[in-house]
Amino acid sequence: MGKKLPDDPHKLVRKWMKSGKVKKKCCRSKSRCGKCPVLALKKAKTKIAKAA
Repeated sequence: MGKKLPDDPHKLVRKWMKSGKVKKKCCRSKSRCGKCPVLALKKAKTKIAKAA
């Protein structure tokens, strides 16, 4: 059994922020860094859609 994902992608991104996987703000210094919250939200949306 896998872990239960929250229904809202924003909650998932907040969880990643607390664990330190995602930054709180987008720095826009690079095209998009690996810890970008904008990309994390996109990833969370696709992850939740796949699980549904």
